[in-house]
This record gives sequence, structure tokens and C-alpha cells, in this order.
Amino acid sequence: MKIFNDIFELIEYRKGLKGDVGFVPTMGALHNGHLSLIRNSIENSDFTIVSIFVNPTQFLPNEDLDRYPKREKADIQICKLAGVDAVFVPSSSDIYQKSEPVILAPNKKAYILEGAKRPGHFDGVLRVVLKLLNIVNPTNAYFGKKDAQQLYLIQNMVSTLFLRTKIIPCEIVREEDGLALSSRNVYLSDKDRKKALNISKSLKLASKAMMKGEFDCDVLKNIMKETMKELEIEYIEMVDRDFNKIDKIVLKNSIILVAAKVGETRLIDNLWI
Repeated sequence: MKIFNDIFELIEYRKGLKGDVGFVPTMGALHNGHLSLIRNSIENSDFTIVSIFVNPTQFLPNEDLDRYPKREKADIQICKLAGVDAVFVPSSSDIYQKSEPVILAPNKKAYILEGAKRPGHFDGVLRVVLKLLNIVNPTNAYFGKKDAQQLYLIQNMVSTLFLRTKIIPCEIVREEDGLALSSRNVYLSDKDRKKALNISKSLKLASKAMMKGEFDCDVLKNIMKETMKELEIEYIEMVDRDFNKIDKIVLKNSIILVAAKVGETRLIDNLWI
């Protein structure tokens, strides 16, 4: 497995690859969720490249950039054991210049839900993803469905900017107890982790209600709110696959999205219907 810190060395390496190249961009602190993306890439690509880069432009001033878990050596070893062909570990000074054009996320879809309390977050996400896609030039790039709004905005960017990479959505990976995998789960105390399980439990109860024929969004929200009453709920929202708010669930075209704080840790989860 090759390790690259220099952008142009990676670009030269990429030029020599013949076949499909899969790409998994990460911020490190790799867990089984990331591994599922990597495995998807390895199974469907001739070569797999993983990037490890904690992107500063997607963090707001009061967020946990300095606290975000960093385990570069362990992450590189995980990639090696998984069968990754190359790992890209750039520095912030290599990725960002003092004066450069920036990309702005669409106002309507980037300032709701995750973007409502994190204005500018998706500007930073799209900015770094565009740079990474231009550097790696992958055939396919793999992103998890847990970050559903991010996935939608990246797909929109790739489509509207006529990029040649295909974005591959991958299913949410959960712990045995149902908690969606996240690098931020390490912040949870044992007590808070038990409380956090009410997030996935609320989605399961909403799913059971839909199986019995309940598709009214207000009714489903109330079921979920009751289940998560011990948590600090930021939002529970139902949208279609284009991220328009809906009043009724439509099968195969809806997503239920949740964000809540458990102690000091902010967690998100969702259910694709």
C-alpha cells in the first residue's frame, strides 16, 4: 500500500492506474462504517484510494475541530489490512491556498436541517469534496447514507458541475445495539450511550407504525419525540429524496432525519423509506 502526502505525487500515481478507481474520502478515526465503504470500493473497483483529512472549512468556530479524534497511524494500518491500494494524507496548507475561489452550497437545501444551525458547514464540505475529486479523479466515490443531506448536496454538485465521478451511496452501519456508527460515539459516556439508543429506537418505532399503515408525518414525529424525550432534540424531519419537506410519507421516496444532543455529543441518524 502506498501513502501519499504530496498532492502531485498522488496525481502522478493516479495517471498510471489502468481500470476503475474507487475513492473513499474520510476524516479519519476509522470505524466499521468507513470499512463498509472501503469494502464496497474494493469489491467494485480495480484500485481503491482512501483520503484521511480533517477538513477545517466545514467546522464552525464553536465546533469540535480541535477535539475531533485523530488516529492517523491506526487509520493507515486499518487501510493496509483492508486491502486499500493508496492512502492520501494531505496537510491543510496543501489543500487550501491563501487566495482561491470557493464553492457555495445551494441556499435552499444547504441551510435547512444540518445547515440551519451550522451555516456554512456544507460550503466547506462541498469545497473539500470538489478538491479531492479533482485530485483523485476517481471512477466512483463512496459516501454513507447516514449523512443524507451531505450525500444529496454532493450528488447535486457532481451533477450540476458535470463531474465524471459517480457517487455511490452506501447503507448505514450500526452497532449490535442499533446505534449508528460515528467517530463522535467515542465521546459518549456509558450512561449517555444508553440514552443515545433512543434515537435508533424511535426510527424503528416509526417504521413499525408505517408497516401498520400510518404515513402521517405529524403522527410519526410524535411517536419519535415521545421515545426521545430524555434527549435534546434538534430536529425530527420528513423529506422526499430531493429534500423537500413532506406531510405524508411516500414509499421509496422519503427520508426521516433526526439530530439530537446526548450530553455534549451531537448525533444524527435517519431512515430511508
